[in-house]
This record gives sequence, C-alpha cells and structure tokens, in this order.
Amino acid sequence: MNLSHKSPLGMTEVDFLKSGEERLADISRLQDLIPDLPVEALIKEDLLRLGISFSAEALRYCADFKRKSYFIFSFDMVPIDEMSQEENLSAPEEIQLIGGPWDLRRTTVSVRVNPVSPWKAIMVGDSLHLSCGDQTISGVDLQKVPEYYQETLENGQPVHEVAPTIEWGYLVYLTVYRKCQYFGFKEECRFCDINENYRQQVKAGRPYRTVKPMDEVLEGLTILDRVNSPSKAYTLTGGSVTRTLKGKGEAEFYAEYARAIEEKFPGRWIPKAVTQALPVDEQQILKDAGIRIYHPNYEIWDEKLFPLLCPGKEAYVGRSEWHRRIIESTDVFGAENVIPNFVAGIEMSRPHGFTEPEAAVESTREGLQFFMSQGVCPRFTVWCPEPLSPLVVERKGAGDIQPPAPLEYHARLLAAWRDCHKEHRLPVPPGYGPPGVGNAIFSVSSFMDVIHVPE
Repeated sequence: MNLSHKSPLGMTEVDFLKSGEERLADISRLQDLIPDLPVEALIKEDLLRLGISFSAEALRYCADFKRKSYFIFSFDMVPIDEMSQEENLSAPEEIQLIGGPWDLRRTTVSVRVNPVSPWKAIMVGDSLHLSCGDQTISGVDLQKVPEYYQETLENGQPVHEVAPTIEWGYLVYLTVYRKCQYFGFKEECRFCDINENYRQQVKAGRPYRTVKPMDEVLEGLTILDRVNSPSKAYTLTGGSVTRTLKGKGEAEFYAEYARAIEEKFPGRWIPKAVTQALPVDEQQILKDAGIRIYHPNYEIWDEKLFPLLCPGKEAYVGRSEWHRRIIESTDVFGAENVIPNFVAGIEMSRPHGFTEPEAAVESTREGLQFFMSQGVCPRFTVWCPEPLSPLVVERKGAGDIQPPAPLEYHARLLAAWRDCHKEHRLPVPPGYGPPGVGNAIFSVSSFMDVIHVPE
C-alpha cells in the first residue's frame, strides 16, 4: 500500500503539534487543491480530527450551556484522568461556528477534547470565539441547556443520562447497551473505545449502567414529548451482541425497545437502529418493530485492512457476508433507508494503513461506488484517535503515537463522497436533518454539509 510519492500533507508530522499558522496554511493549500469544497467543511473536518482545546475562561463560560453527554464513545483525544481542567465536566456537546475572517456560514461541530490542539476556544470580551494560533477564526454559538435536561426520572436519574440529544437537538441518542460483546484486543474494532469509555465514565462518577431499563427509556421520552422537544429522530444503538443479552439475540434486544417506543409514541420520531449486518430474517424483526432506517456499519471498505481493524466483525460475520447483508437489507427497508457508517481516516492508521491520502481515498471510493450504484448511501464519522482504543494503546506501548489521518485525506474524501452521491442521483439521506453548508446539523462529519442544495 505504500506509495513512493510523498504528499505535502503526509503523516510524517503530528498535525496537532504544528503551529496554528501551519494549520491555516494547510487549509489554504487545500482550498487551492479542491476549490469547490466549502471552507466551512475543511475547518469542521480539522476540528473533528484534531479536537479542540479550551482556555480556562472559555470552559467557565461553556459550563452554563449544554455539556458533553458522552453518549456512546469518548470522542476525545485524552482520557478523563489526564484532563487537567476537568474538561469532561464543562466542555459543550457541540459548537456552531459563524462569521469571522472567512465569513463562515453556520457550521455545527461535535466537540472532541484535546488540550494540545491548535484549535482553541477562547473568550474575546464577553463572547466565545474559535482561534487558531494568533488568529481569531470565528464566533462560537452554544446550545442552551434543553428544558428537559434539567428534569429527573422518578428514581432521580437525570433524563439526559437516559435520552441525550445531539445534532443540535435533532437526534435522541439511545445507547441502550453501553458495552460491546466484541471483547478484548482480539475481537474489538481497533479504533473503538466503547468498553473502555464505559469504564472511565463509571470511574469518573457518571451513573452509567450496562443496559438501560426499558421503563426508564420510556419515561425519559415521555418527558421529551411533554416539553415538546424539537427532536425529530431517535437512534437505538449500543455494542454488538454476539451471543445473547438479557436472553435475547441482537435483533430482538433492540427491537423490543423500538416496539415499545413506537407503541407509546407512534410517529413522534423517525426510528433508526445501529446493529451488526444481520441476516434478513433478523432485519425483518427490526422492521416489524417499527425501525425505518437501518445502519449496519461496515467501518472500513479496504479488503486487507478490514480484518486487521475489525477482527470481531471478520470472525463473526466476515467482510463479504457483511456487504451481502447490507445489500439484502434494501429489500427490507428500501435502499434509501439503508445508511451504513464507515470511520473516515482509519484507512491511514498505523502500522498497516495507507501512507498517502490519495491512495486511501481511492480505496474508500471503491466502496462508495459499490454501495451507491445499488442505491445505498453510506455516511461517515471522522476518526479521532481515542486514547483508550486499541490502535492508540498498542502504538503507545511500542513507543509510538497514532496520529489522525491528514486533512488532505478528509478533503479528498468529501469531494469523492459528494461526487459519487451526485453521479448516482441519490436522495438526501433521511433522518439527518437539513443538508447543505450553513444548514447541516450532523456534527461528526461534513458529509451533509457538502450536499449541493439549489438556491
């Protein structure tokens, strides 16, 4: 996979150790390379892959707004016990960038804490701003604490621990199983920290439980409905079930929640579910329970890297079978409602990944063509190397680091995704809110931001 050509934005340096001026120079260079890519998307991708640091004053300001709920993974670049400012208690769930020298259109970004990131939230007078090096980049808006976040269940459990919202309030994220049955380094997806994040959150005092009780989920959603929450969709998700959980297989475990929610709140939310790529009969269980949108996440396309980075998925299902089941699911849910995720950037993870952005994107483009040509529209999450994930832990043990993929990779990927989506004339993926730069609220990648919306 190694190519002789060396990219000017290759992985030979750790980007978060570069100066702010070097980061901005990278963005300017990529604007020249792909001039029709919105600068908002370039900045958003860089924030997602490198994280954000906070001044002490900015953290104090942020504490009065909606904070990170750690709804499934850490999405941070340092563990909680290394956060000297206790950012886990004050950092916002998401921010919106607007204005500044680039006159940024409103851009929603998930917050990933990294105390050494060149991207920094600072106070300028009484207002929060984003800076990079010595330059102020934009204003920063925060989401007010939702009314229901201040309520508790009858047992005293905070509602936002049971049914948090993300995507600026659009999506209720129901992680009903906090762990994954792909256990240990021989089975866990190498980029994933779901099990370790559970452990660190419990240690830090969050009221995490492995399985969220059904009655608490319904009670939490009842409160959302009562206060007329603006949320439009919910996602049922959690770790994979390779054996049984509460005496049920994976499809029936998640379907039981969907069935109860849809019976109590018919039509209130768009129902979505993230599971493994299941056999058709188990897909039908989810469909019959009311699930409309199916996310059988394939994580990475490349044939050589899939078994190395997703050993459990390879062992229990296998790459080719996973893909076959995704395509089969179009007959159950309809092609436009099958939206598998991949983790953008792990193609370039050490030690086995690509070393050149162009080659990594070409591999992933093959997967986009495979799925989109059959009406399936994958979406993606920007990878940041979470410190408790196997990819990072193993490199640290070897005396090395695990850097994120370079911004050039993400820029090329956005262009490839956008062009492939347009080539196959696919609809806007349902259940993700409005598309287009300045409108998108999907916060963990810019795929919705780059969809062209006619004026």
